Amino acid sequence: MTAQAGARVVLDPTGEKRPVARERVPRPASLEGLTVGLLDISKPRGDILLDRFEARLVAQGASVKRYAKPTFSKPAPMDVRKQIAEECGAVVEALAD
Repeated sequence: MTAQAGARVVLDPTGEKRPVARERVPRPASLEGLTVGLLDISKPRGDILLDRFEARLVAQGASVKRYAKPTFSKPAPMDVRKQIAEECGAVVEALAD
């Protein structure tokens, strides 16, 4: 697939044989008062990246909740995904080595 000039292409890193079309969720107007979940996928140094994100988010008025996957090689367990969805208005997933 070729993107038009200026168009944004969002890649989904999951191993789907047939990619599923997903509607983008609108971005929040402000981080002030928003609860942001930070999901550590359990790769080396992901926690360091999330520490920096947390500091920046808090400085912009967001509150932060931290979550972790048991292993990077599998999707987050359903209970973790459900908890994030119930507790957070936005989420950042860290991928760092």
